[in-house]
Amino acid sequence: MEKNMQFFENYISLESEIVRLRAVEPSDIDLLYLWENDPETKIVGNSPTPYSRFDLERYILSEGDIFANKQLRLMIVRKQDNATIGAVDLFDFNPLHNRAGVGVLIYDKSNRNRGYASDALKILIDYAFAALNIHTLYCNVAPDNHSSLKCLKKAGFAECGLKREWNKTPTGRQDELILQVINKG
Repeated sequence: MEKNMQFFENYISLESEIVRLRAVEPSDIDLLYLWENDPETKIVGNSPTPYSRFDLERYILSEGDIFANKQLRLMIVRKQDNATIGAVDLFDFNPLHNRAGVGVLIYDKSNRNRGYASDALKILIDYAFAALNIHTLYCNVAPDNHSSLKCLKKAGFAECGLKREWNKTPTGRQDELILQVINKG
């Protein structure tokens, strides 16, 4: 009984006034296929190869256990109309050192700069710290990605490092900033 009470004490709501986070569902396959293979979003990832529907179906079926997969993707749903507009990810999860990387995507440009990503990040941070016992979350972002930097800083991330000429882009090598937020609770 005491163990169950501890779970409920650490329960974190996965929603705000404007968004909610939910697990990836098989019905998300078309969105994931679009997002993962879009050249504009592919440039910030680490895989130059396209993803097949089969790859994504296997991913969806294996998703859910961050301790087994070392990653977790949650879909961002706009509460106003129940539309799935993006995703937040925990990746490179290390339970020994209690840390993970964070990624966020609001795919359609018309949904950006409306607070959806900021709210999703705040929810994810609360969940990671309280439910997963994570101490440090980090994020990598291009120095010229001003909207992402603003969003991350609003959610509590602070710059802590710079990787010079880290990423290859169509216009040449680009630096990458490292940001992190530490659980002070």
